[in-house]
Amino acid sequence: MSKMVNMLSILWLLNTRKQMTAKELAEELEISIRTVYRYIDTLCASGVPIISDAGHNGGYRLLDNFTKAPLFFNLDEQKALIHAANFAIDAGYPFSEALDEAVSKLKMYTNEEQLDHINRHSEGFEFIHPPVESSMKSTLQDLEISVAESSTLFIDYHKGGETEPLSRYIDPYGIVYWKGKWYTVAYCHLRQEIRSFRINRIKALSRTDNTFERPLGFSARSFFLKGLLPDSNQLDKLISVKIQGMTHVLDDLCQHWMFGHALIERSNNQAHFKVDLESINTLIPYFLLPYGKSITILEPNLLQEKLATISFELFSHYQNT
Repeated sequence: MSKMVNMLSILWLLNTRKQMTAKELAEELEISIRTVYRYIDTLCASGVPIISDAGHNGGYRLLDNFTKAPLFFNLDEQKALIHAANFAIDAGYPFSEALDEAVSKLKMYTNEEQLDHINRHSEGFEFIHPPVESSMKSTLQDLEISVAESSTLFIDYHKGGETEPLSRYIDPYGIVYWKGKWYTVAYCHLRQEIRSFRINRIKALSRTDNTFERPLGFSARSFFLKGLLPDSNQLDKLISVKIQGMTHVLDDLCQHWMFGHALIERSNNQAHFKVDLESINTLIPYFLLPYGKSITILEPNLLQEKLATISFELFSHYQNT
């Protein structure tokens, strides 16, 4: 075992057995007594209050106040950490090996009853995420380090609709996980503004020697959401969308990120939203199409026409096929 694991084991043994001699510790960990002395010196130097009692019944023990401190996690804390770790790993967390190793160490220092409890709660708690490209892992790792160290990056970015990737320098301010995809919010030197970039569209990435300073109080999450949601302070410039349908269908619609924030008024069979014109021309028709005849668009006419056009084009496509 590594030095760190052995020192943690010494803490665990002293915490559970209250007092042990250097010989007992050495036999338990299968290391030399001299190594035990060295590890205890290191622990004491780092601030751990280990007391050495001399005499026939002596040995090492932890200071009483230290043993009462939450040195290890309780059952609920262990369960929560393992659930969160599994969720992150399944979502494509870039440092999954380190996270998996941390979970293994956590399980290593639990007793049989605790481990059984953790396993029973983990077996029935699962996640379904869209598959994450394995090639993105190193890109995510480099981005996370660059965000932490404020390092400017040089990337080749393949934007949707473009035939070839375009090179640019970016200052990554943060990383966001949104609906199964990873994004970085960064200052783009090419466009001279803050933008969000889909990480799976970054085809090449390299760090530069340049550094940057993140704007004070900047939140990548807030910036990203602001780009998705219309400005609620400009309701007079938004367009009314009224939809009629069954209660459970409208419930599902109102819980979606695209419509939940835009809800103005709701009854059992009708919902009134305020949305921007661009969304009506692009996202909303394709989102509403799968609802079919379970909903009826009451207004605006523009949205009715968009849905009718898309439906007719689909009809024509498959009729010709």
